Amino acid sequence: MVSTPPIKLLNIVASVLTHLTSKVGDLISGLKEAVVLAGGEGTRLRPLTNNRPKPLLPVLGRPCIEYSLRALSSAGIEIIDLACAYKGKEVVNQLGDGKDLGLNIEYAFEETPMGTAGAVKLLEGKLPEAFVVVMGDTLMDIDFQKVISFHQQSKAMVTIALTEVSNPTEYGIVGLDNKSRIVRFKEKPAQAEVFSNLINAGVYVIQKEAFRYVPEGVKFDFSKNLFPKLLEMGHPLYGVRLQGMWKDIGRPRDLLDANLQMAGRRGTERRIDGVESEGRICATRFSANGAKIIGPVYLGDNVTLAGGVIISSSAIGGGSSIEADARISDSLLLDDCLVMSSSRIIGSIIGQGCEVGSGVTLTNCVLGDEVTVDGPIELEGRTLE
Repeated sequence: MVSTPPIKLLNIVASVLTHLTSKVGDLISGLKEAVVLAGGEGTRLRPLTNNRPKPLLPVLGRPCIEYSLRALSSAGIEIIDLACAYKGKEVVNQLGDGKDLGLNIEYAFEETPMGTAGAVKLLEGKLPEAFVVVMGDTLMDIDFQKVISFHQQSKAMVTIALTEVSNPTEYGIVGLDNKSRIVRFKEKPAQAEVFSNLINAGVYVIQKEAFRYVPEGVKFDFSKNLFPKLLEMGHPLYGVRLQGMWKDIGRPRDLLDANLQMAGRRGTERRIDGVESEGRICATRFSANGAKIIGPVYLGDNVTLAGGVIISSSAIGGGSSIEADARISDSLLLDDCLVMSSSRIIGSIIGQGCEVGSGVTLTNCVLGDEVTVDGPIELEGRTLE
């Protein structure tokens, strides 16, 4: 029998421990795949979603879904399984293979709506033991890594990201114990049923084994069906608060607010030659002389502001032209709009390629793409398509 010298034995043990530590590290950091659900029709956003799916609605000139994808990439996610339905080809054309975002995007097309959990069930065969699920039609500029790390440390079957809202009656609310374990769910509670202002933010880290409770070929939802079932069976579900920007864009006004909040978040206070300005402005390549800008304001590339124009708390899409003495406040204009002289746009959302004639006043209106409003005229609370 050949004995191993003590020093050599210690070296072998150290090598084995280093290898095991490395493997554990790989497991901890090894969550590399996410499913992003982008199949919603956005019916409450019409006519803005007549020509584009909800995830492609613009926030500061970028598709809403792009913020989530970039944040996932920053958290170490490499593969995205993107589940599409309504106008899925437009999503593919916009995002491509994902290389520009540091991702590998693989597409799946859902012919029959199967619910949120049912849509992921269709992908079960290719998914790893743990993965992230994200609702792709909500603006998320957040820290996904915090949610992933919490899930791995808590050994949860499901970790649900949570955020606070002032009116939780339109969402699924969650009750936690003092260890952040979920003890209660209520989907869209009546005001008298509200026990928490923490809501399900549509971000989950899930162990694949949870999907054995999702039936094949049946419409099945995470918050309405799967999570209450797992909770009833005693499986560990945990909640963790999000860090960063989260905003539902379910209605036109929500989309406007998302743009304004992001302009305040990404913009800076600065001097602009030939422009009277104050507040945060998010803009790079635009033309303005004799205009006034009161932030938060976003100006897309190649926006032109003529003399006497006043823009306040608004987002103006790229290629748009605002003629002399027009005023735009608390509004969103998509790309390539023309607003003629002495017009007023207040609290409104204007679709791509619209023309607003001279002397027009629009208050709390929504215009679909390519709509023309001749002036002079005053419209309030109208939806045009």
